[in-house]
Amino acid sequence: MSQIYGPVAGVDEAGRGPLAGPVVAAAVILHPERSIGGLRDSKQLSAARRDVLSAEIRCRALCWSVAWSDPAEIDALNILAATMLAMRRAILGLAITPVGVEVDGNRLPDLRFHDREIDGVAIIGGDAKVDAISAASIIAKTTRDRMMIAMDALYPNYEFARHKGYGTETHRERLREFGPCREHRRSFAPVRALR
Repeated sequence: MSQIYGPVAGVDEAGRGPLAGPVVAAAVILHPERSIGGLRDSKQLSAARRDVLSAEIRCRALCWSVAWSDPAEIDALNILAATMLAMRRAILGLAITPVGVEVDGNRLPDLRFHDREIDGVAIIGGDAKVDAISAASIIAKTTRDRMMIAMDALYPNYEFARHKGYGTETHRERLREFGPCREHRRSFAPVRALR
């Protein structure tokens, strides 16, 4: 994205690998005059630090948006397509239309919106290189974690608050004992094997 003038959104996702729950994407346009210290890839931060930064991003960013694809969409589309759909939804949800987007990874979602196309660049490791992508990473991760904690109250047998749907040994044991619930990704091999 050379010579682009105007707001650029950072975009990232959380939750591509878990066996349960949504894949969540966030888009963030940082305010050029309100810096936020300590931004980095959400995986490099403690849960407590992510929560603090998430609140700061939500207050200080020019705008932000979060969206997701649920397990049924993941199963119907595949995880990559569902991730791209969640990213597209997050971009659409921004209060300000960006002139461009910077996306963590090696692929871009469909950036054609109505009668215009937004410029985009995919940046491998972008969540560690670009502040707006780092901010999106933090928003996506904290949002998804909260969703999984809330899901734990609905499905206490699976201990979602503990592992957030990832394929830990505890989660796999619970899957074998109770079978999948509606929040499990039935197209994922460890879940599909139990049917």
